[in-house]
Amino acid sequence: MRTEVLSGLTVALALVPEAVAFAFVAGVHPLVGLYAAFIVGLITALIGGRPGMISGATGALAVVMVSLVAQHGVEYLFATVVLMGILQIGAGIFRLGKFIRLVPHPVMLGFVNGLAIVIFMAQLSQFQVPGSATSASHGLASGQWLSGFPLVLMLALVALTMAIIWILPRFTTVIPAPLAGIGIVALLVIGFGLDVPRVGDLASIEGGLPAFHIPTVPLNWETFQIILPYALILAAIGLIESLLTLNLVGEITGEKGGASQECVAQGVANTVTGFFGGMGGCAMIGQSMINVKSGGRTRLSGVTAAVFLLIFILFASGLIELIPLAALVGVMFMVVIGTFAWRSLTILRKIPLTDALVMLLVTVTTVLTDLAIAVVVGVIVSALAYAWNNATRIHARTQTDDLGAKVYRIEGPLFFGSTQGFADLFTPEADPDLVVVDFADSRVVDQSALQAIEALAERYEAEGKTLQLRHLSRDCHRLLKRAGQLVAEAGDDPDYGLAVNYGVRTGILGGH
Repeated sequence: MRTEVLSGLTVALALVPEAVAFAFVAGVHPLVGLYAAFIVGLITALIGGRPGMISGATGALAVVMVSLVAQHGVEYLFATVVLMGILQIGAGIFRLGKFIRLVPHPVMLGFVNGLAIVIFMAQLSQFQVPGSATSASHGLASGQWLSGFPLVLMLALVALTMAIIWILPRFTTVIPAPLAGIGIVALLVIGFGLDVPRVGDLASIEGGLPAFHIPTVPLNWETFQIILPYALILAAIGLIESLLTLNLVGEITGEKGGASQECVAQGVANTVTGFFGGMGGCAMIGQSMINVKSGGRTRLSGVTAAVFLLIFILFASGLIELIPLAALVGVMFMVVIGTFAWRSLTILRKIPLTDALVMLLVTVTTVLTDLAIAVVVGVIVSALAYAWNNATRIHARTQTDDLGAKVYRIEGPLFFGSTQGFADLFTPEADPDLVVVDFADSRVVDQSALQAIEALAERYEAEGKTLQLRHLSRDCHRLLKRAGQLVAEAGDDPDYGLAVNYGVRTGILGGH
């Protein structure tokens, strides 16, 4: 229990600057991001699909929100978050989360690598002068990059934090290493009065309890048209990032989790957040990695993180604002090192070229755009590559039977991608009067395959020759039994189904 509580405290400390930074990205008040981190984190910790996961305000969602806030205001954002949550609940009820299994492993590797790079790049902004106090002391303008001694001091504190996190577990695991790193570096900075950027330089995190608030937007069709596109995009991004994080955490902890349950939890969390002045959120892979590697394995760690975050807002804002950003950056840099799939670099030359290209494509797309687009692109490219590989596999072995008929033994799947290759296998002009097509080593997959068989029958009919089909699946048999001599009776037909049902025209097979 102690480990869970301390892990939750570590996560809460790391959540503060992240939530504030993402609120700035979205163009809203820092408390809007902090309230989202508290509410989304608490609800998903209680009812989410996998214990140990951490959710909150994220950059992937913030970059989508910024244009909505700029054009229509923050109230429309709250309404959008409510609708986003409802859509996610629907996805969970209809069990759409199971489709995450369609994400290939190379896409998963590209996802974690790209995310590690994004987390790393997000920390670079902490090496800029964040506020007036620091600016005045160094004669620098806010937003200018640190240089000289301030930069050296910042880097030294980051390195010290990372060293503590790396070395401490070799001696004790009583206190999570990231928490110890933050605590020791914070004490050094405060004790010696070191002038370095701190959490308070970003913004004040002081506030009250989140209050129930119905978004003040017109309840009409025009409002719905404005918020629906954003809600759809946010819901998709949130679910994709959450489900991929669920899988990644599962690989580390060796536990199974419910994808549909996670969808419902994210939806409930965002719906509630929208009514309490939060910007919405989803699973956070960086904080989830901090939690898991600090020993957090149960729901208690996630609940503790959310509760500590609320305590910070209500009572301890002054103390938390003293924490140096260098300590939190050091923690996140260690997350980057732990998240990046370093073994993917060693296997690039050992895996198929297509998989290597997909991995690199997803990584680059994640960095340049966002996680959802990267994953969708990776899945589409992987699917196209799979279809192409299967399309080139179809071929036929031919022989002549005792009756003088030419037998084509088809090998490989017959589907939309291989229909042209299938058609090229046959020579109706040169074949004998009776031709048999044997599908024992093949599989008829879709309507395009059925149309290809129909077209082949028409070619042989035009030559005045007879075509028979053997070893079709039972559903193909039912479709073809009205086609007369096309179907040869067989007692060992394979028992699999087509993707959809098709109709049959008299005499030949046809789709509708």
